[in-house]
Amino acid sequence: MNEFHTICLDCDDRGVAQLTLSRPEKHNALNAQMITELRSATAKLGNDDRVRAVILAAQGASFCAGGDLGWMADQVRYDRGKKIAESMELAKMLRDLDTLSKPLIGRVQGNAYGGGIGLMAVCDIVVAVETAEFALTETRLGLIPATIGPYVVRRLGEGKARRVFMNGKVFDASAGCALGLISEVAIGEKLNEIVEAEVAWFLRSAPGAVADAKSLCLDLSRNIHGDIQSWTANKLADRWETEEAQEGIRNFLARKKAS
Repeated sequence: MNEFHTICLDCDDRGVAQLTLSRPEKHNALNAQMITELRSATAKLGNDDRVRAVILAAQGASFCAGGDLGWMADQVRYDRGKKIAESMELAKMLRDLDTLSKPLIGRVQGNAYGGGIGLMAVCDIVVAVETAEFALTETRLGLIPATIGPYVVRRLGEGKARRVFMNGKVFDASAGCALGLISEVAIGEKLNEIVEAEVAWFLRSAPGAVADAKSLCLDLSRNIHGDIQSWTANKLADRWETEEAQEGIRNFLARKKAS
């Protein structure tokens, strides 16, 4: 029985979880309940040692249309304190997905706008169908892509972000790939095949090492370390000392498959 109302969460015997946006009648637009449920699901996934990889997917024709119109209308009526509190929940949800200790693969089967682009930007890998369209539409409504901004600009880089950040310009999957938002474009019926191929690489890798490698990537790109050589040397030594690494090296030398 699914415990959520706006999302679905399932995990198969391999430890591959699928986190699915489930408001197809609303084009999976983000509202307060979905934001809360995504935070709860992300916490569960992070604490479950059985989970090896997570696929972020969506039901229906659209991946995510951004902010729900009703949710946005509520923001207009709220006082400033409540507006900030609601924005903070969205910011925390994106942070939680961004820093999830499992690899996060975006399976984008349809259009994504605004906050949907933010969800794509916090994925480690994004596979999108060739027919999908994308846009940062906030400025059309007199808004700015502030909450998703850190992730979108970091993903695209400032120069590429400026091309689509301010003008609400619609771009296709090929352009999304060139911008750096999309990792691979799925031609025809290849979406599931490509996503599964990406999952398979993570299942061949040691889960603890995958988590530490993701953490290392986040640290290197976002934090400034005074003595980077010493810091990275210590990080590698930490990993060498794990049983996971020692088993992996022993089995590699013995030409055996690690557990």
